[in-house]
Amino acid sequence: MTSRRVLVTGATGYIGGRLVPLLLEAGFTVRVLVRSPQKLTDVPWAGQVEIVRGDLADPGSLREACADVDVLYYLVHSMGARGDFEATERTAAENVAAAAAAAGVSRIVYLGGLHPDTDTLSPHLRSRAEVGRILLASGVPTAALQAGVVIGSGSTSFEMIRHLTDVLPYMPAPKWVRNRIQPIAVRDVLYYLVAAAGLPADVNRTFDIGGPDVLRYGQMMNGYALEAGLRQRPIAALPVLTPWLASQWVNLVTPIPRNLAIPIIASLQYDCVVHERDIDTYIPRPEGDLTGYRRAVRLALGRMQGGEVETSWRNASIEGASSNPLPSDPDWAGHLVYTDLRQKRTRAKPEALWRVIEGIGGENGWYSFPLAWAVRGWMDKVVGGVGLRRGRRDPDRLHTGDALDFWRVERIDRGRFLRLRAEMRVPGRAWLELSVEPTDDGGALYRQRAIFFPRGLGGRLYWWSILPFHGIIFRGMANRVTEEAAAEGSRPGEVTPELGQRRR
Repeated sequence: MTSRRVLVTGATGYIGGRLVPLLLEAGFTVRVLVRSPQKLTDVPWAGQVEIVRGDLADPGSLREACADVDVLYYLVHSMGARGDFEATERTAAENVAAAAAAAGVSRIVYLGGLHPDTDTLSPHLRSRAEVGRILLASGVPTAALQAGVVIGSGSTSFEMIRHLTDVLPYMPAPKWVRNRIQPIAVRDVLYYLVAAAGLPADVNRTFDIGGPDVLRYGQMMNGYALEAGLRQRPIAALPVLTPWLASQWVNLVTPIPRNLAIPIIASLQYDCVVHERDIDTYIPRPEGDLTGYRRAVRLALGRMQGGEVETSWRNASIEGASSNPLPSDPDWAGHLVYTDLRQKRTRAKPEALWRVIEGIGGENGWYSFPLAWAVRGWMDKVVGGVGLRRGRRDPDRLHTGDALDFWRVERIDRGRFLRLRAEMRVPGRAWLELSVEPTDDGGALYRQRAIFFPRGLGGRLYWWSILPFHGIIFRGMANRVTEEAAAEGSRPGEVTPELGQRRR
């Protein structure tokens, strides 16, 4: 396999981010196509792959990416997108199909969705099926793997099950909790994706893939409860809860934003089970056989408790949120920009202050006026945003592109500087910068800057309406961060050789 080059689209996503290191381990030469290469700045395998900037909507960048490629992995989809996402996905698939055929790619591997044979699929399942058909008709041998609910640490489906079960002692649920579902562990999905690169050249078809268990959604919730040490939850199926109403409920009681909850719930309106096991003819089952649902949950919980979540739904781009980086200060000329700057000296050593900064958010909170942060998070959830409960992937370390509550890590210079870009619903674009500067007396200067580019009159009114709270929130944040750093720096055994890393 060492002479085979693969191209991975969707390498910044949940599946793609886990697949790339497995392909490298298997001996492939890996190229990744991404719109924003900076998202890969901190991933451990970034230096082992060729990174090509491009977009599936740009045929020119696809031609460059497909050159000399043997196997192409199509792992991009627009779940949660608004507007005519079906047309967007159709165009992307057609562009990839044409580029792969022109470049002489020998195999396409596509991960689609498990679905029943019906003409009344949800829009997202219908679109996934159509993408598969386009790739199968490309003239390039294609393996379209069709998986249902994927269970793994950080997966959207697992997080929805986890939070619904954790939060609700009694679950009023739509009637789809009685539908049959065949979940599959993420490790088994990845196993089939890697192995599919070696399928015979004459194989051009779909394959259903699923785990060994066929369960109802309610059984999945209670299976999770048993593995998490919780009491099983009584579940009442209510016919009045439409997919739209159910998505509002999921949006409020879980970290899953509404735009991701809607397509997941719409897909649960059907029995999604494996109809054929033809994949077994071509690819032997994983060593030890496929992973059962309860074991998949146990493994996911273990990775979460150990802080070993490699990729997460949290790092998916949020529809409607700004993805543009903060312009440099000289570029602000001529624009209306509001800022709030706080500085505070501390006797804490720079490394102790940095550990507090890098550990901010999630379970540690934001060090000031918790009620105000909680209310702002709740307001964001009400309007369909991600809210504060999205948390963070790792309790101690942040990486470029990580989600952090309703922020996104835009830039991190470990030990010195952190910039967060807002992904809450605001009438404008917002950033928060936290930095450390050593002082001559062995202490540190903490600098905190909030930046807001308002959009229209609404943006201006928004800034002025929250201005009275800035003195409480931002001043309190600066005080508490530096106090925590001073206290942490005085505790024995806390400092480790690497900046930003706490003992677990």
